Amino acid sequence: MESEKTPASEKLVLVELREGYRVLTLNRPNRLNSFNASMHAALMSALVAAEADKTCRALILTGAGRGFCAGEDLSDEIYTSGATPDLSITLDRLYNPLVRKLRDLPMPVICAVNGTAAGAGANVAFGCDIVLAARSAKFIQAFAKLGLVPDSGGTWFLPRLAGSARARALALLAEPVAAEQAEAWGMIWRVIDDTELMNEAHRLAAHFSSQPTGGLALIKQALDASQTNTLDQQLDLERDLQGQAGRTADFKEGVAAFAEKRPPRFVGRR
Repeated sequence: MESEKTPASEKLVLVELREGYRVLTLNRPNRLNSFNASMHAALMSALVAAEADKTCRALILTGAGRGFCAGEDLSDEIYTSGATPDLSITLDRLYNPLVRKLRDLPMPVICAVNGTAAGAGANVAFGCDIVLAARSAKFIQAFAKLGLVPDSGGTWFLPRLAGSARARALALLAEPVAAEQAEAWGMIWRVIDDTELMNEAHRLAAHFSSQPTGGLALIKQALDASQTNTLDQQLDLERDLQGQAGRTADFKEGVAAFAEKRPPRFVGRR
């Protein structure tokens, strides 16, 4: 675990506090921000801290250097020692909890993909709520090149984002998808010029920092549930969540602002 006194250059996840939101930066640029156990621990710790901070109403996740994340670090000793690691344990202890945490956070998570997002790195990005990509970025389901199965939610996200036919081809061929193609296929929200990527990410996060955070969390919950619910189940869920939303101070403020023809001042409690 990193200490508070660890120099920024040595921290595996950089945390920047902004008014109403946080920026988390994967910080192993010499390894294209590929994951090892220590970076997993640092990122999970940063996510838990952001969730506990009631003033944090949005997150930006990005990478240091020329890439977002190259997935698992295959230069790690567990792969180079000649041993046969149990990858199911790695997923169960590290990647699966990470993806679940990203999906369950009660605030919008913006992923700013600043370069290559490969393997688990691509699927962690897809696990965020809004994905922005630099024009030079690309997404690669690299697993087939190693005889592996897409993980970190890849086999769940891809068919829902790109459609079944594209998901199968992407997973089986392991061919890179350019950022503009990913946008055209609906895999990401928007392509941004490289020099403007972080400006746009900050603009979105600042917007969310003044919005009704509790209501946005309920939207996330409803959309995720819709992937498996029947229409009847989803209608019932919408009823229940709307009941919760209608009892919040932010709903009352939204109605008052509408009646008074002024911008709302949401407190964003969650």
